[in-house]
Amino acid sequence: MATKIRPEISAKNRYWISRQRFYELRHFCLQYWEWAKAYAELDGYPSQSYSTEIRSPQPGDPTERIAERKLYFQYRMELVKKAARATDPVIGPYIFKAVTHGYSYEHLRAKDGIPCCKNVYYDLYRKFFWLLDKARK
Repeated sequence: MATKIRPEISAKNRYWISRQRFYELRHFCLQYWEWAKAYAELDGYPSQSYSTEIRSPQPGDPTERIAERKLYFQYRMELVKKAARATDPVIGPYIFKAVTHGYSYEHLRAKDGIPCCKNVYYDLYRKFFWLLDKARK
């Protein structure tokens, strides 16, 4: 069984966030590939896709609505990427992969050869969510 990071850590930890906020941010990151797919589907032509459909009829320019949707998805994807890059230049890509796919340290060590120990990884993992929390406020 894979080791899972505890959602609750000591409030004395420098990267402390509440358990509920941690879960909220974790699920936010797991939506990354849904956003990427929806962003790619928005090509400027009317679509019947569930993920990009604008539900209420809105007066105005459809191109503007599509541009707003693209900016919405792009902003969210960029938040996750920037937080991963700001976490650590070497471990950041591994953390990005972990938070967007739900991978554990053991998976990253076995499949990708992550170049750090478990303690360093989970400290940076917490730092990632702390940075994302600051960016989302």
